[in-house]
Amino acid sequence: MLRPAALALALGALVGVQMAPAAPKPKPVPAPEAPPPPPPAPISGADLQALDKISARVTKFTVPFGQTVTFGTLSISVSDCRQTPPEEEPESAAFLDIQELQPGTASVRKLFHGWMFASSPGLNPLEHPVYDLWVLDCSTASGSPAKPG
Repeated sequence: MLRPAALALALGALVGVQMAPAAPKPKPVPAPEAPPPPPPAPISGADLQALDKISARVTKFTVPFGQTVTFGTLSISVSDCRQTPPEEEPESAAFLDIQELQPGTASVRKLFHGWMFASSPGLNPLEHPVYDLWVLDCSTASGSPAKPG
């Protein structure tokens, strides 16, 4: 049988081992910060697609802000184009002004003035017996579609 002094010494050694302070933990090294994403390219116009229903000709073209593009007898200008942020569902919308040049006369007939949406071309369409027109995307000065940052 162990003597009480030896028992106390063994117990103290055991308690001392259990109660010894733990070695300090190394501080975590902060991860290097990623560079911020580049700003989105400025939008300079809209990419459109048009269909001539008589010839079945489909044409893609870009209309820069402040300029007018002609497709058949249509005169098309874009005053604004917007896109949703990248964390939302992709959507592009353009504010279009479409007029028809009457053949053989100098008169112009206003056909469309408003927003068209790329994901819902039937929501606010151009109603014309010969031409269909819809928005594909917003475009940048380089001609490539704008990708929001």
